[in-house]
Amino acid sequence: MSTGIIKLVQGDQRPYIKMTLTNPDGSPVDVSNPSTYVLVKFRAVNTTTTLATLTCLKVNGGSDGVVSFNFPGTTLNVTPGQYEGEISISFATSDVQTVYDVLKFQVRAQFA
Repeated sequence: MSTGIIKLVQGDQRPYIKMTLTNPDGSPVDVSNPSTYVLVKFRAVNTTTTLATLTCLKVNGGSDGVVSFNFPGTTLNVTPGQYEGEISISFATSDVQTVYDVLKFQVRAQFA
């Protein structure tokens, strides 16, 4: 998982973030089962309130672990600053795997 910061603009809706979910050995996490879904919880840094729960799309069907998500509606109508995201995978078996690394976001204000 990358440790870079994902840069976003306040109020945007179309930035699609694509990521590959991998196991510790580097192999892809298979999320292809129709009952398996991947979520990203979005919140401001140093807070406990989840601002949005975003459902990921399986880009190539999910067997290669590639998923994407965006920020629909008013999700990014937030105060400019630092935010973070937690990725969780709910498998068809009812098992849940939460990715240890946290996504880092920087939201800047739109030009006036």
